[in-house]
Amino acid sequence: MDNEDDKNVQNDYEYSRSTYYELIEKGRESLDMMIEVARESEHPRAYEVLSGLIKNISDVNDKLMDLNKKNKEIQKDEVKQIANTTNNNLFLSSTADLQKLLNGKDDSVIDVTARDVSRESSG
Repeated sequence: MDNEDDKNVQNDYEYSRSTYYELIEKGRESLDMMIEVARESEHPRAYEVLSGLIKNISDVNDKLMDLNKKNKEIQKDEVKQIANTTNNNLFLSSTADLQKLLNGKDDSVIDVTARDVSRESSG
């Protein structure tokens, strides 16, 4: 991913996380009020609504945890992509130049021509 995508993912993560926190806090405030309504009214519907509210708050908590898990997976994928980078080096020159590079000396280079190789193999 490029830098702009990284920023967008991080901004989206932070925004989503903040929204989940707000929803959980509002839900907790509403839960406290709904408990009082259910106690005072003793109406079955009030307890049903209270039960639904508890479930909704629990679901938002689960979504917050899922969000954190997904964010960690995205970060791991980015690290894997960086770690799996392969650099291929290609040497385009003669074997004599390669020997010069490896040995660091000019006098120890073995210069073999095709004519020399054919004499040695036939003789």
